[in-house]
Amino acid sequence: MSTADLIEPRALSHEEIIGALSHPDALWEIEYGRIVEKRMSALAIAVSNRLMEMIAADCRRLALGCWYLEMVFVLDSAKNLRRRPDLAFVSVARWPLDKPQPYRGDWAIAPNIAVEVVSPGNFADELARKRREYFRYGVEEVWIIYPEERLLEVYDSHGSHEFTHQDRLTSRLLPGIEIELLPFLPLVEPTAP
Repeated sequence: MSTADLIEPRALSHEEIIGALSHPDALWEIEYGRIVEKRMSALAIAVSNRLMEMIAADCRRLALGCWYLEMVFVLDSAKNLRRRPDLAFVSVARWPLDKPQPYRGDWAIAPNIAVEVVSPGNFADELARKRREYFRYGVEEVWIIYPEERLLEVYDSHGSHEFTHQDRLTSRLLPGIEIELLPFLPLVEPTAP
């Protein structure tokens, strides 16, 4: 996700946070007290939605947990670090299915799986930093999807695994679920030089 600083680094008031995050077109994260814009391509949004459609119902039916699009997670309230993965999974062990999410504010919990879909404006160092932060705050798997390459990388405590559009993905966090990658990793027109 590309970032564009919108304010000087400083502690934000609750009203500033709510104002920025409640804008109708807002996709923001807060990095250590700075509001940064989260830019996503149309393809990245479509990939996130397709993946969600493919696995959310099965996860709920098997009582594994729930998937969320663009949910803001408070990873560290003292450092004012709030991440908005493109897609995230929260297991029933972390949040029971029948327990409602917070009515006010962002969700002060780390998801079990954080998914980031790469858009043209993303930078490798930015994705690596997010991956390290996710693990530091309790995320168990990070999936990074490269739509143009039709590739998905899964990071966990054992390292990383690479999957192509021809593979099927399984995760120890999603027992009983096998995800065919081809339906949400369509052929992408090559970018013009």
